[in-house]
Amino acid sequence: MENSRSGPAGPEEMIAEARRALFVMVGFLAVVWAVQCANWADGYALSRDYGLMSGKPGRLLDVFTAPLLHWNWMHIEANSGPLFIFGFLAAYRGVARFAVLTALVAVTSGLAVWFFEDSRMDTAGASGLIFGYFGYVVVRGLFDRHLVDTLIGLVMAGSFAYMLTVAVPGTPGVSWLCHLGGLVGGLAGAWLLRDRHPGQAPRQGPGRAVAPRGAGHPRADLHKELEDLGLL
Repeated sequence: MENSRSGPAGPEEMIAEARRALFVMVGFLAVVWAVQCANWADGYALSRDYGLMSGKPGRLLDVFTAPLLHWNWMHIEANSGPLFIFGFLAAYRGVARFAVLTALVAVTSGLAVWFFEDSRMDTAGASGLIFGYFGYVVVRGLFDRHLVDTLIGLVMAGSFAYMLTVAVPGTPGVSWLCHLGGLVGGLAGAWLLRDRHPGQAPRQGPGRAVAPRGAGHPRADLHKELEDLGLL
């Protein structure tokens, strides 16, 4: 039996997902700060041992540990606010999807550093994830055809466009490759993890369910979302 996916989630489901996203990001930040405390107490040996170093096969799996590590208190303080904001906005449509996105961005950001960064550099920090979440949030609404997410993306793009200045070469002490790799991963994640909207209802036949008239159409989904939010 085949069924067409229904339109956007209702307000109750969105609120429940937003609550889960909040708990996830509070827990995520708690882990990052706990790691920072241990790292600081050990003279930042964790950053030296588990940060990313280009071209070293034995350090390749550090793509998953480097985002949790920082080099000083100023570094983690600068990352914490954007990490929470963009992480929450990326997670509130689904925590499972957010987990996949996080793994994807960690890999793309880390591989950009591992392949192309100066081999003498030891790279650590959550900024690659931040850029990935940022890219995802900005374009997700376009791929999912969600009005609210599209508006959020426009606001975030207008408010934080200055961040892109550190995704290009020229900022000393900052791994622009990490940022650029994360951004690419976030944009790719928005496409790969998008909601699938069938172009038309399936034909009637044995073992097939016929979708309601207009179901799966972008305009129908948009109207449903506006009605759920009390705007129509």
